[in-house]
Amino acid sequence: MTKQYAHKQKSNGQFKSAAYVDDQRLMTVREVAALDNCSEKTVRRAIAAGLLEAIRVGPGGRLLRVHPMAHERYRKLLRT
Repeated sequence: MTKQYAHKQKSNGQFKSAAYVDDQRLMTVREVAALDNCSEKTVRRAIAAGLLEAIRVGPGGRLLRVHPMAHERYRKLLRT
């Protein structure tokens, strides 16, 4: 698994970075919550319970990111 970071310039001149693993963009907790139509807190609870696999990135590993395949496995788990 190779981690990469891409930096994209926003309209205000600041840079926003996105994490990539195996050429797939990792999703934020907010993005996962929007896809699942639930709150960010629900997503964080699923991560804490071990139901949804997440990767810590950023300074000190504070930020959580979810690989699209991990999100797909989580969705399948919920359907059963």
